[in-house]
This record gives sequence, C-alpha cells and structure tokens, in this order.
Amino acid sequence: MTKRLSALAVSVAIAGGFLVTSVPAQAATAGHAVSKASITCNQRQMRQQIADLKAKAAQLRQLGEDAAAKKALSDAAALQRKLDWCIKTEGDASKPFPG
Repeated sequence: MTKRLSALAVSVAIAGGFLVTSVPAQAATAGHAVSKASITCNQRQMRQQIADLKAKAAQLRQLGEDAAAKKALSDAAALQRKLDWCIKTEGDASKPFPG
C-alpha cells in the first residue's frame, strides 16, 4: 500500500512538473504575432491603442460610467505592460549575451 502511494505521489509530481514547465511557454506566445525567428510587436499600433483607451476612459468618466472607465484604464495598463515587455525583449535580443 505504501509503495502504491509513493509511486502515485511521484507520478503526480512528474506530471505537475511537466505542466508547470510547458504551460508558461505556450502562454508566452499566445496573443503575439510569432515568426520563426522572433516575436514581433507593432509599437506604433500599441501606443495608439493605449491612447485610444485612455481617451475612452476619460470620456466614460465624464459620463459617470466609473466602472467602465476603470476597465478601460486597466486594459490600457495591461497593453502598456505588454509594450514595455516588447521593447525590453527587443533590446535584449540585440545583445549577444543578454543578462
């Protein structure tokens, strides 16, 4: 009985380790334009989307739609983080030994 539980525990740990290492790698490429060599981001378009979302939030706030304005600002912040990540990774990719 003890051997069965030990074998089960080891199997669960191995399967969990596999999921932990494989899911983030797949999630990192979701939502990005992926080419064979690298991930490309359209910085101009992302900046425009951020500006549009902030303008929309300001307009919604004037209309008294605070929850919708908060959501628009949250979306703009998420897009800004994605843009910052794109800029950082492009800068790191140009270095021969990033770190």
